[in-house]
Amino acid sequence: MDRFNAMRVFTRIVELGGFAKAADSLQMPRASVTILIKQLEAHLGVQLLQRTTRQVSPTLDGTAYYQRCVSLLADLEETEAVFSTTRRSPRGTLRIDMPSGIGRFLVIPALPAFTAQYPDINLEIGLNDRPVDLIREGVDCVLRGGLALDDSLVARPLAMMDQVTCASPGYLQRFGVPSSFEDLSGHHVVEYFSSSSGKRYGLEFQFGEQIRLVDLPKQVAVNSADGYLAACEAGYGLVQTPYYHARRQLEAGTLVEVLSGIQVPRLPLTALYPPHRQLSQRVRVFVDWLVDVCARPGNGLQR
Repeated sequence: MDRFNAMRVFTRIVELGGFAKAADSLQMPRASVTILIKQLEAHLGVQLLQRTTRQVSPTLDGTAYYQRCVSLLADLEETEAVFSTTRRSPRGTLRIDMPSGIGRFLVIPALPAFTAQYPDINLEIGLNDRPVDLIREGVDCVLRGGLALDDSLVARPLAMMDQVTCASPGYLQRFGVPSSFEDLSGHHVVEYFSSSSGKRYGLEFQFGEQIRLVDLPKQVAVNSADGYLAACEAGYGLVQTPYYHARRQLEAGTLVEVLSGIQVPRLPLTALYPPHRQLSQRVRVFVDWLVDVCARPGNGLQR
């Protein structure tokens, strides 16, 4: 039995919650995964996993063993990186997740330079606006906008994104163009809500150190960034969005910026990854590359 391979299989089962998911993730036959775990449990003389018809979860011994495995596997990867060519040319699969807009407009257009520099890294990119459980879903790194960060994860700041307040031309013809904060009375807003937390977002403006929230009536609420802008273009109200996400619509005239003289709070963009991935060469070179991409002028993160 290859004990390190068995550890790798075991940790992935714990993270993904099932034998089949772990096998698919590792591109191994499902029967091989089952055999490896049976051999590992027999070798250790303890039951590591509690199996039910619906899920697989670690026993108390399994939880303790999982924590040691994560540490050992991270140390092994770092050691191999130091004493082999992978330090200069990391290889393997890197699973990342990011908002669809960040992926479409910032990361993927710049990605050919990264894959040319690191041809042995295979990327699996998830594009969505929902929170991701990095451990359970086997994700190495996520990009997230906003302040709601998980303290259990390592955070690497990437940029502060400018935001704009905008509306469609048709909406402004019906409701008028607001020229001051007081003019917002009588306007409507497209509301954004989080499908996971239920938190709802309207408009907010910054006056010095003070943030003022605006409570406006709404007819439409959405839980995706693309849907948020689509509802705005359809004339349902005002929105606030990172500039990069609305830049094309603003240039095309399907959206119009309003209240440009009133500051909107900037939105932080952060890369997050589990502590046991901190030493991963794949994660390290990718996040370093992201820092460089976010610092380039003209990327739309700053105006």
